[in-house]
Amino acid sequence: MDCVSPILDVVTRVWNCTAKHAVYIRDLQENMDSLRNAMQELKNAYQDVKGRVELEDQRQMKRTNEVDGWLHSVLAMELEVNEILEKGDQEIQKKCPGTCCPRNCRSSYKLGKKASKKLGAVTELRNKGRFDVMADRLPQAPVDERPMEKTVGLDLMFTEVCRCIQDEELGIIGLYGMGGAGKTTLMTKVNNEFIRASKIFEIAIWVVVSRPASVEKVQEVIRNKLDIPEDRWRNRTEDEKAVAIFNVLKAKRFVMLLDDVWERLDLQKVGVPYPNSQNKSKVILTTRSLDVCRDMEAQKSLKVECLTEDEAINLFKKKVGETTLNSHSDIPQLAEIAAKECQGLPLAIVTIGRAMADKKTPQEWERAIQMLKTYPSKFSGMGAHVFPVLKFSYDNLPNDTIKTCFLYLAIFPEDHEIWDEDLIFLWIGEGFLDGFVSIDEALNHGHHIIEHLKTVCLFENAEFDRVKMHDVIRDMALWLASEYRGNKNIILVEEVDTMEVHQVSKAKEAQRIYLSTSSLEELTIPPSFPNLLTLIVRSRGLKTFPSGFFHFMPVIKVLDLSNAGITKLPTGIGKLVTLQYLNLLNTDLRELSAELATLKRLRYLLLEGSLQIIFKEVISHLSMLRVFSIRVKYMLSKRNYISSSTEEEANYSRKADKAIYLHEDNKALLEELEGLEHINWVSLPIVGTLSFQKLLNSQKLQNAMRRLHLWNLEGMSILQLPRIKHLHSLAIYRCGELQDIKVNLENERGKRGFVADYIPNSIFYNLRSVHVNQLPKLLDLTWLIYIPSLEHLSVYHCESMEEVIGDASRVPENLGIFSRLESMNFYHLPNLRSISRRALPFPSLKTLCVMECPNLRKLPLDSNSARNGLKRIRGESEWWQGLQWKDETIQLTFTPYFKEWQ
Repeated sequence: MDCVSPILDVVTRVWNCTAKHAVYIRDLQENMDSLRNAMQELKNAYQDVKGRVELEDQRQMKRTNEVDGWLHSVLAMELEVNEILEKGDQEIQKKCPGTCCPRNCRSSYKLGKKASKKLGAVTELRNKGRFDVMADRLPQAPVDERPMEKTVGLDLMFTEVCRCIQDEELGIIGLYGMGGAGKTTLMTKVNNEFIRASKIFEIAIWVVVSRPASVEKVQEVIRNKLDIPEDRWRNRTEDEKAVAIFNVLKAKRFVMLLDDVWERLDLQKVGVPYPNSQNKSKVILTTRSLDVCRDMEAQKSLKVECLTEDEAINLFKKKVGETTLNSHSDIPQLAEIAAKECQGLPLAIVTIGRAMADKKTPQEWERAIQMLKTYPSKFSGMGAHVFPVLKFSYDNLPNDTIKTCFLYLAIFPEDHEIWDEDLIFLWIGEGFLDGFVSIDEALNHGHHIIEHLKTVCLFENAEFDRVKMHDVIRDMALWLASEYRGNKNIILVEEVDTMEVHQVSKAKEAQRIYLSTSSLEELTIPPSFPNLLTLIVRSRGLKTFPSGFFHFMPVIKVLDLSNAGITKLPTGIGKLVTLQYLNLLNTDLRELSAELATLKRLRYLLLEGSLQIIFKEVISHLSMLRVFSIRVKYMLSKRNYISSSTEEEANYSRKADKAIYLHEDNKALLEELEGLEHINWVSLPIVGTLSFQKLLNSQKLQNAMRRLHLWNLEGMSILQLPRIKHLHSLAIYRCGELQDIKVNLENERGKRGFVADYIPNSIFYNLRSVHVNQLPKLLDLTWLIYIPSLEHLSVYHCESMEEVIGDASRVPENLGIFSRLESMNFYHLPNLRSISRRALPFPSLKTLCVMECPNLRKLPLDSNSARNGLKRIRGESEWWQGLQWKDETIQLTFTPYFKEWQ
């Protein structure tokens, strides 16, 4: 028995092994079928996964390495399975005839065993094909190229912006300009053609900020660009998100491109590291407001101007297309006319150019141009695309007062330039600034409004303290004021040679009318303007108004006849009993008739210096009068003689005791003004010593005086200037005996800020302009050292003057004589040898004019003078060449600014 057990064990083992091998041979067909089915299921799963991955690929996602590896494994598995299946099918076909036995048991056994193992592998691979995450987001490109058409007229600005980016000292750069000027296009060009090409930044992030500026939204855009993981972002506070952004950006050299910024965006709250020369990062922003550039602490602010005329025409023709331009020989010239209507504004040029692309006859072009000139809002695309974009700037104005003041300038015709102060006085006359107690406060606020409208690019600077409005902005303003609000004729602007009846009928519903015409003779029947609040008439050719013209204006408040050619007050003006503002500046009016006395509500009266007669008791009857101004202008005649606008020979007939003769003793006028309860702003010439004495004796007149002209102070050798606290301008004219001018400092001594007779907080602090003319015995103007705010100085025909500023040794250099002086003008001062005994900084000086001053051999300039804004020095070439300089460097510094007087 002992030898039987081992034998049985061997037999059992042999049997088991043989049986297991026999299974691979016996079940070959079944294993092949199972493998084939399992492989089909795997292929189906492969197609499902592949489809989902391809969809993620289209979404700019990147498949995970696990998924990508699985897909490749399936393809490799399919090749291996196909090989087994093919060999298995061949093996099954090789069975012995009439039996189930394979011809080659060994081969069948190997295939069966391989199929069984591969079935397990296929099943395992199929189970691995169940994925929760198929793809991850692709890593962001460092700089995204943004869509952009070919630009026109941006090359110079592009170069300047690129230069600023390369300047390591400039961390924040602001691009500002009016809506539609091309700021975003410029920044896109910088992004695509400089930042992307130069590769100087590790990452560029473009954010459209808009209004209101949302820290959360800006953070979200930045997070998407930085690929900050979801687990570090979801459910985090604003501050925690800022930290996450900061920790990524602080290690990178980045450029942040902020488009359409309307208000300050706190970069610290967002998490953006402050760009500086150490991290060499940048923030570039676009905005419509220079104030926003300042609020964002931009080290450089660049204004994106409208296109030049040639650039505008080129862009316009590009949008119209060659086919249309070549369709008729007249169209290219008409296209230039149409392009000029856009005044270089790219948004308007592109919109109108596209609208004209299918207009292929001259007649269509002429009709379109006429519509652009008369009803621009009706032109295709203007009311729908251009004006709404520009309206955002209007909507963003801080209050209704500024909005109203903005719209008001649209009353004036295209390209009209108006003096800042004239516009502000109109606003005051309209009642827009009634919330201020004094006229000075209203004027100051008016200047603030003008500056704000210029910083947001709704107003434009013109020369000599004047302002204007871009034509397309004006069209938008008219659209806002009338058609947009449903009041079609609320504002009417008429520029015609002769005003006709049908044009008057069109104006009946208007509230404000601007009229420029040489004749109103066609209006034989008095017109009626039942809603008229404002009438502005500007035409030197208009000499008279027809009888009854002013009879039917029952609610009028403002009448501006400045620049009309009238020589006498229009008949019937006394009917305007609601009138509050009357402007007769720059007219040829010689006398102010008694009819004016009926205007009991008149508050603002502006007169021209050519006025010679005011009838007595006219002014005293204007009980509500707050502002009385007679403007005097001084000009240089062809014979180099300075004259005033009032210098013409008196050509009036004597009116006995009924009149005040303004060019003689006008003490009576001062007495009438003094008696007015509400008067608080006066500008006029005071003629003669009796009139001047009246001023000295009236504190009320001194408090009201803003512009003082002193004429013909006979017998006066020393002028002691009165304490006129609010005086803005002083002119002293034709005082033949005057040798010295003094200011009373006794009451200033001991005041805080008083140092060595210099008074930075003195009663003369508001004095901005001093003009002296035809004072043949005057020796100097040393008293000017006590005028800290002086901006304009003119000295004419003072034959005895040797020095402008004499002994100023008691004034410390650090107190800055003439620190705000912008212009100096010296004419016919034959003995003048010195402007100042020491060189002065002149930090604000823009212009210096010297003529007929042959003995002035030195200028008070050194290498530190006038470094901020000097524009020109004018004089005779011989005088300039004869100047003596401390050293050649100073001469070379100022020579480029010299221009010979013609």
